[in-house]
Amino acid sequence: MRFRRSIALVCTLLLGLVRAHAQSPANSNDTIIVLPFENGSGAPGLQWISEAFPEILSQRLSYPSIYALTRDDRLRAYDQAGIPAQVQPTRATIYRLVEQMDADYVVLGRYTFDGRTFSTSAQLLDMHRLKLLPESQESGALPDLINIQTALAWDLLRSLRPSFLLDKQAFSSSAPPIRLDAFEHYIRGITATTTAEKVQQFREAVRFNPTYNEALLHLGRAYFDDRQYDQAVAAFAQVSTTDPLAREANFYLGLSAYYLGDFSRAQSAFNFVAMRFPLPEVYNNLGVVTGRLGDKKTSANYLQKAVQADSSDADYNFNLAVALAQNGDGQDAIHFFNEYLRLRPEDKEMRVLISGLSDPSRAPKLPVQRIKSNYDENSFRQLFFGIQAAAEERLSKTDPLTHAQFHVSRGHELLAQGFAAEAQKEFREAISLNSANPEAHAGLARTLEADNDLAGARAEAEAALRLKVFIDPLLLLARLDLRDNRADAAAQSVDRALQLDPANSSALTLKRAVAAKLAEKAQPLPN
Repeated sequence: MRFRRSIALVCTLLLGLVRAHAQSPANSNDTIIVLPFENGSGAPGLQWISEAFPEILSQRLSYPSIYALTRDDRLRAYDQAGIPAQVQPTRATIYRLVEQMDADYVVLGRYTFDGRTFSTSAQLLDMHRLKLLPESQESGALPDLINIQTALAWDLLRSLRPSFLLDKQAFSSSAPPIRLDAFEHYIRGITATTTAEKVQQFREAVRFNPTYNEALLHLGRAYFDDRQYDQAVAAFAQVSTTDPLAREANFYLGLSAYYLGDFSRAQSAFNFVAMRFPLPEVYNNLGVVTGRLGDKKTSANYLQKAVQADSSDADYNFNLAVALAQNGDGQDAIHFFNEYLRLRPEDKEMRVLISGLSDPSRAPKLPVQRIKSNYDENSFRQLFFGIQAAAEERLSKTDPLTHAQFHVSRGHELLAQGFAAEAQKEFREAISLNSANPEAHAGLARTLEADNDLAGARAEAEAALRLKVFIDPLLLLARLDLRDNRADAAAQSVDRALQLDPANSSALTLKRAVAAKLAEKAQPLPN
């Protein structure tokens, strides 16, 4: 499977786990791909349901030890094999495609409709043993399609994980509701072949369900691909900021705003993504738009992060070189321009520019920096999932306290890199293994604070302090109290933190902020 070089920083972070994986047997984490179901009804009007199954089942099969490949992964494999997306592949072709995608299991299925009852069946194909697992079946009224698909997902999940404890009714109740009419238009939109048809279908989906984040994201993408950037911005801006899709939506919102010349809005959008999923392309674009707004020093800092994450990308080296030259750092600029030339030796104009930078008497015109239009969160998630599998295989034989502490350490590493969502999963896993680990509660509190779940952050910080009094949760409570205009309570937390470490720079900075707030409160009212 293809993994982008842009996640090299994460690879380095977890390299030890990869080595452990190379020495370990097959692990309990699985990658799964759901293929379109066969339409056995003979009714052309129900053909859209074929693609509806991968969409729902992939969402519902989400589980800590199961990674569901996306539709984009499947279409990429089809394209590389020269297979049209709408063709139902043979069993031999399926084997070839799935080997290319490195999937452990494939979901194969079909559905029928006799005019009254909608019936479906599915089987898991074990790619390691080349064996079909027992068939699962569900049926019901056609308007209950999504509930039927959710029930089928539960059947498949129990086949993969017999220890899965949630009963079918509770599993179905926990699934987010989706309007069937909006869902049909969404599926027809993702399978449409023209921009006009995509826009029409996604707009209908949003009309039926104005808060349908998947449809809003795809509507924005359709407008973006058609260079209708005003409409793209409007669609992307409606994706809820609390939905994981908001990261991708804001990346493309940033690009759309950039192409419209609205650099402030582009900066805000890219910054939103960088705070939650700091991929190199995000830092690159944030650096470019920050530079266009005149902050050359901060721009260079962002671009430096992009190069550090993926030094083999020519454009990252190019953009950093331009930023350094703009800041008057000619020698370092020449270094990164030379790195760019090493990666793109055919660029003869750049050699002329470098010679100009080497001559202090000349002031060559610097080229425009390059924006990145690719956003590949899925590749990072796949790689992270594989590395995580190696770790779990090794740690499954340790005691719960050791296992929990590993997740705490990895959570802190991810949080330091800016991957708050991934860190939150680590801290939650640590708490499930050892609820008495104070660092796990404190780490979870920090991720909840980053996610703007302030009540949850406060609860976890207080839980940490009940187990152990230490600086991190005290400062978090101080920040929350300061935000709630409770400066006196914030001052108490800061003072307790400084008693533990009088030289703590974060506590001292927060103490100054609290003092300023207290002084503001003490000001007499004007006559």
